Amino acid sequence: MRFALREILITLLLALLIFLVAQAALQSCVVVGSSMEPNLYGGQRLLVSKAAYWFGSPRRGDVIVFHSPENLEHDLIKRVIALPGETVEIREGKVYIDGRYLPEDYVLEQPGYTLPSQVVPADCYFVLGDNRNHSSDSHVWGMLPGEYIIGKAWLCYWPLSQWHLAPNVPDPLAAP
Repeated sequence: MRFALREILITLLLALLIFLVAQAALQSCVVVGSSMEPNLYGGQRLLVSKAAYWFGSPRRGDVIVFHSPENLEHDLIKRVIALPGETVEIREGKVYIDGRYLPEDYVLEQPGYTLPSQVVPADCYFVLGDNRNHSSDSHVWGMLPGEYIIGKAWLCYWPLSQWHLAPNVPDPLAAP
């Protein structure tokens, strides 16, 4: 009897520990709106890795979830385009980072707006939706403070018919 009680307690403690680690490392979120089409659609559910940036920083091409700078109670999903210290500019439907054209195969359509050259401050990121002309993002409200980032989109798990890894891409400007 004593042995069985001990085993039950150990099992419960282990389950509690696993639950707490999962809560600290993962979060679920729902895609709202069309700003990330054609890669993510409204109503899809994602697992977000909150642990992804515990030992590193977001990289260009990462799809991230963060608290909206316009309303901290709402979470948004966008793609990291420019990193701290980089200069970003949008002209003639193309994004330029430090004067270099950023090839983007993942966008729905090229932006129909311009953005004058600006430097991304330390501890901030420039983020855009993949559906550029239908997204409230850094071209509207400015740079995203790093402290607002919740984590990196990891897995689309709902609907089951669209189960796949999140559409993170390697940095198109990184040296091969």
